[in-house]
Formats: sequence, structure tokens, C-alpha cells
Amino acid sequence: MSSATHPESPSAFSHADVLRVISGISLCILLSALDQTIVAPAIPTIAGDLGGVAGLSWIISAYLLTSTAATPIIGKLSDIHGRRTLMLVSIGVFAVASALCGLAQSMPQLIAARAVQGLGGAGLVAMAHTTIADVVSPRERGRYQIYLSGMWGIASIAGPIVGGAITDHVSWRAIFWVNLPLAVVAFALSRRALAFLPKREGPRPRIDMPGAALLTVGVVSWLLVISQGGEGEGWLSAPALGLLALGAVAFALLAGQERRAADPLLPPRLFANSVVVRGLVLSFCVTLITFATTLLLPLHFQFAQSASAASSGLLMTPFLLASVVFSYAGGHMARRLGRTRGIMAAAFAACAVGLVLLSLIGAGSPTVLTVAWSLLVGGGGGFLLPNITVTVQNAADPRDVGVATGCMLLLRSTGGAFGATMAGAIVAWRLSGPLAAAGLPAATGPAVLQGRAGVLAGLPESARAALLGGLDHGFSLAFLIAAGVAALGLLVALTTSDLALRSR
Repeated sequence: MSSATHPESPSAFSHADVLRVISGISLCILLSALDQTIVAPAIPTIAGDLGGVAGLSWIISAYLLTSTAATPIIGKLSDIHGRRTLMLVSIGVFAVASALCGLAQSMPQLIAARAVQGLGGAGLVAMAHTTIADVVSPRERGRYQIYLSGMWGIASIAGPIVGGAITDHVSWRAIFWVNLPLAVVAFALSRRALAFLPKREGPRPRIDMPGAALLTVGVVSWLLVISQGGEGEGWLSAPALGLLALGAVAFALLAGQERRAADPLLPPRLFANSVVVRGLVLSFCVTLITFATTLLLPLHFQFAQSASAASSGLLMTPFLLASVVFSYAGGHMARRLGRTRGIMAAAFAACAVGLVLLSLIGAGSPTVLTVAWSLLVGGGGGFLLPNITVTVQNAADPRDVGVATGCMLLLRSTGGAFGATMAGAIVAWRLSGPLAAAGLPAATGPAVLQGRAGVLAGLPESARAALLGGLDHGFSLAFLIAAGVAALGLLVALTTSDLALRSR
């Protein structure tokens, strides 16, 4: 560090100090992001090896549920015990869980290990975003955004490729073991780099355990319904309605608990801050849009424009790269302007326009148009992600930065889950009519979406044409609904107080 004493504010850190911290947390971001993208190509192989086809969705859902529910709790713990402690614990939990995933001998064992891995992953992401707030002022954060954005970009593009290659040529177990050397390096870098952070002094309050339990019950209950996407017994089944009711009761009890608690897990003062609340809504909106588009685009390329599975992956690259590049550009723009409202409003407008244009593209439209309009959505999302983070952290009381960041990441994860589920449900719903008209079983719809052209090739020409028409209508409706969410985000952004970004 550039001085002999611990800094008392982020402005006391030199550029070299910040880069040391960034070196540690960037690898933690890569570790978490890569684990979320590298697993998908191995799922069919895992099913064949462990014989658990019925539980396949839980390989992803278990991680999602625990990581989402734990994020605000970990953020609050870091406000009490410090970022460095929570980061190192999170790396350790993630590494141990990764080893257990690789050693799993049954589907239940793998699902349980993935749930524990989600706890570690939540800490990696939450501490990375919160630590940035400790060492870099909101206005200067754009200088360093490329490091974090770059990690997400690398994981988005390289994860599926590396995961498929490792699964084919080594073993699906190796996709989890590859986390271990990365975790060792991340632990060493973070242990050294985060020693520069100020030490927490004075009495440490106890964690609000009743609040943590109620939050976990509420989040997990609602995410269970969202992540299933209406499959099985459907949205209006007794189990789904029961989970929704359980979540509602848990959140109602949580509101009362937080008003009574001496040091609440979710301080009411945080939600009395209109800028923070609007930032949480915007976080939900942008990830809903991004995840819905990420699900719809490859399907659109394959069905509406007859691209192969491999080609559709390549055609997704501009969308993903736009998100990374514009994330960096958005951070720098906020640094120059000193405010974020105008940037966020323009970005949501770009997303809305891009999604409306995507809804107008049908079978036979030039592929270049789909790629071009997807750039508007990807670029808009890239602008939004860093600026929403900065907006929330800039508006929150310094003592609440950890829990505010955790809440933002919770809404971000929930929005992503809801966006992907919504998009898939809409497309499947628009397929139901053509399926019934063609006399085909309802299960053909999911088979078409999962098996791609192979399932369509075995159908009569009339049925195939009807299904393609249903898919075309489904894509249009899903893109339009996502555009409506972008319009809502634009409205919320325009009504957000345009606070000047702090320079300390």
C-alpha cells in the first residue's frame, strides 16, 4: 500500500493498490462465472453416467436457489466481519464443494454438492462487487470495470466450449476439478490483495438469524416455482400455489421482524431510500431482458433462420461481446458525466427498440438483421449492469453497502431466472395450439425445443410447418413482452433521482 497506515476512505488507495485488489477479485469473478457456463454441455453426459434424468434440472436449480438466497445474507455478514474474511471463506467453500461435485456417485450427491457450491459462488460474486465499493469511489469505478466485465465475457464465450471439450476428451468430473487450481490461486491473491482493506473495529453486532431464516424461506419458495417454469403439475397446481403462499407469508413476517430487530438483516432505512429501491427494480428488469434474450436468440437462429447448433453459438458472440464492451464503456461514461440516470434511460430505450425489432423478424429474414438488433440489446444491457451497481452503492449508506449490493444481486438473479422461464413458457404456450391441431402429444413441444431440428425432421410436412409457425409467433410475443419490461425500466430510470456520484 502507498502509505503506512490503513486507509480510512476509498480515496486513500492508490491506483497500484486498487490493481492489487482487482487482481484478486477478478479471478474470483472468473471462478464463479465459469462454473455457471461450463456445466451446461456436460449435463447429458452426467445423466448417462449417474442415471438421474429426472433430476437433471436440479443440477442448475440447486446452485441458483442457494446462491440467490444467500447473497444478501453474505453481504450483511461482510458489513459486520469484513470483505476479506467472507471472500476467503467463500473461496474455501466453493473449492470443497467443487471437489465433492467431481466425486459424486449419484444424482442426489451431485445436487447436494451443487447447492453448497452455490453458497460459495454467492460469496465470490457479492464480495467482488462490494470490495470494489470499498476501494474505488463511485465516480472512478468505470476505470476498473473492464476487469470484471472481461471475466464475465471470457466465461460466457469460453465456458461452453471448454466444458464440451473437457467432457468429450477427459470426463465430466474434470469440469468441477478444474476449479481447484483456480481456487488456490484466487485464495492466494485475495488473501494478499484484500489485506489492504481497512480492519473492522469496535463491537460487532450479531446476525439477525430470524430475518435470515425468513428471507431464505421466502426466496427459495418463490424461486422453486419460477425455476420449474410451470412444468410438472403446472403453475396453478396445489404445490406451486402452496409455495407461492409460503413465500408471501415468509416475506410478510420478514417485514415485521426487520422493524423489530436491533440490527436487522435488511435495514428498513435501506428501503426508505427511493434511489436504492428503484435501482433494485432496474436490476431485476435488466437481467430479465438479458436472460430472456440469451435463451431466445439461439432458438431463433436455429428455427427461424435454419442455423445449425454450432452456428447459432457463433451468431450469439456479437451479443455477448457487445455486453462486455459496452459495460466498460458505460463505466467510463459515468466517470466523465458524474451521473447515471441519463445513461440508464438511454440504455433501456436501446434495449426496448432492439427487442421490438427482434419481434418483427420472422422465418427467412436476413440473419444479419437479427445479429444487428441483438447488438442493441446486448449493448444496452452492458451499459446498464455497471451503472445500476454504481447507482445503488452510491445512494446506500456506507454501513449498508454490503447488504445493498447483496439485495441488488438477489434481484439480478431472480430477474434472470424469471426472464429465462418466462421466455421458455411463452414459446411453449404458443406451440400448444399447433401441437393440438396436428394431433401430436404435448410432450412434443419440449422435445422440439430440446432436440432442435432432429425432432422436426421426423414430423409430417404439415405438422412441421404448423410448429414452425407457432415458434415464430412465440418468439415475437416473448420479444415484445421483454420490450415491455425494457419500457418499464426506462420509466423507472427517468423517475430516479440523478444523484451526483461521490468522488470518495
